[in-house]
Formats: sequence, C-alpha cells, structure tokens
Amino acid sequence: MATRRPYGLLYAPDVRQHVAAIETKYHGLIRKAIAEQLGNAPDRQTRNRKPLEYVPGPFGSTWELRCGPDNRFRVFYEVASDAQEVWILAIGVKDRSRLLVGGKEFLI
Repeated sequence: MATRRPYGLLYAPDVRQHVAAIETKYHGLIRKAIAEQLGNAPDRQTRNRKPLEYVPGPFGSTWELRCGPDNRFRVFYEVASDAQEVWILAIGVKDRSRLLVGGKEFLI
C-alpha cells in the first residue's frame, strides 16, 4: 500500500502576531496540534476539524481546527489539495461567543 505524502504547512505572515498574543505556555501545544491534525488529510472532517459554515471565514479561511484545553484555541486554514499544502491563516482564542485573534476581537 502506498503511503500518503504529508501536507506542507505554510503560515501567513500575520500568524506570528496572532501567536504572540497567546500565553507562551500554549505555543508548543498549538504547534503540536497543527502538525498532528493538519499534516495528513487536513480536508477530512473530524470532531475538532471542520469546514466553516460561512465561507469565507476569518481571514479568508474555509476550515477550522479546535485544539487546546476546552478547545479554546482556533486555527483557521485553507487546503490546497493539488499542491499538498495547508495555509495557516489565523490562530485565535475562543472565549464563549468571542474570538480574539492577535489580541483583537474578531466577529464570527
């Protein structure tokens, strides 16, 4: 059986600012979740990975990954299946009905 080639993970320039607004102790956890969840079959829906209902979503994304304690972190991304790439467009913190991306509230 042939093994699937892993997807390349590419980050938008603004993601660095988004991550800087999140407590440092969660950076490794978020990085690990992205690598595990989006490295292979990022366009397959799971319990914590789903296509967005309203497209385009935040920052032009079409998919969302929930991760971290109580699924409080959101990773918004776009999949380029033909190129085997995943574009990470934004990372934020979900607090009840509020989404904070880069320390600023974002309407969803």
